[in-house]
Amino acid sequence: MKLGIIGLEQAGKTTVFEALTGADISAGARTESHIGTIRVPDDRVDILSGIYQPRKTIYAQVEYFLPAGQPQSSEKRSGEQPYWTQVRDCDALIHCVRNFDLFGTQPPTPLDDYRQLDQELIIADLIVVEKRLERLELDQKRGKKADPEELALLIRCREALENERALRATPELATAHKLRGFAFLSAKPQLALFNNADEDDQRPALANDLEAANTMVIRGKLEQELARMSPEEAAEFQAEFGVSAAAADRIIQRSYALQGLISFFTVGEDEVRAWTIRRATPAVDAAEVIHSDIKKGFIRAEVLAYDDLRAAGSYAEARKQGTTRLEGKLYEVQDGDIINFRFNV
Repeated sequence: MKLGIIGLEQAGKTTVFEALTGADISAGARTESHIGTIRVPDDRVDILSGIYQPRKTIYAQVEYFLPAGQPQSSEKRSGEQPYWTQVRDCDALIHCVRNFDLFGTQPPTPLDDYRQLDQELIIADLIVVEKRLERLELDQKRGKKADPEELALLIRCREALENERALRATPELATAHKLRGFAFLSAKPQLALFNNADEDDQRPALANDLEAANTMVIRGKLEQELARMSPEEAAEFQAEFGVSAAAADRIIQRSYALQGLISFFTVGEDEVRAWTIRRATPAVDAAEVIHSDIKKGFIRAEVLAYDDLRAAGSYAEARKQGTTRLEGKLYEVQDGDIINFRFNV
């Protein structure tokens, strides 16, 4: 999972990136793009590793991406900004919004800032849609027939974007298979992350259009310090400032929920591993996440729920109790499933 950290200038994007990844970006490197990879904390992986004592334990991973540069106003639709091109391959966006006082600047206006950058996403997508529609129109004049489904979807996208509506507000457009290749920015799941001062843990007052949106508060500077501490120092620091869990853990949880992601596990003496898929993924497609050959030669999936394994104490005992089961291609994998895929190629 790749999460892009975006925001207006001085929103604290670099501070948030460092807080989430533990990185320390030097002043001279702040004009460059950065990637930080961290593991997804999951007690179930720790417990499974304790049971199987494997040679390798592999956690799911999250990649945070901080694009180079700053977003600029797109009043003229002459082409897409390089800033946005960098984040089109991200799975979701973390929209960092300033909600702290900054010396020499006006007081923060988080709602206005959120709307301003969201409009930039909409404009960037509208540029892409208009260019594609122009190309389809030109092809039709040359006698090449357009895909009617793609054309109809693009026209709907243009209508929504011209009315200043992000595509994420219309799920059938945001998830349309025919539009996947465009990687629309305003269609991506988005977490609005309000970057507060150290002493402020309250979400800012928001208008109704954001009340139901996915929002979260981070005290960026405080979390940045926390990320650089030893576990013992961090525990003391968290208690002092009333931080129940590190921001990195909370954002991962919210990002999983935002995208409808779950984890299943493969276990054995060689390896215990967590795999990330979307909720309601059929077993045959979950097999492909491991290897395309497993999907190609799929026979059955032997499934055991994590809780049933814990209750039984061992895989062998779970089999005796009848809690393991064989499932076919269309079985929808559940969060926490332990799966052994049977296949033949």
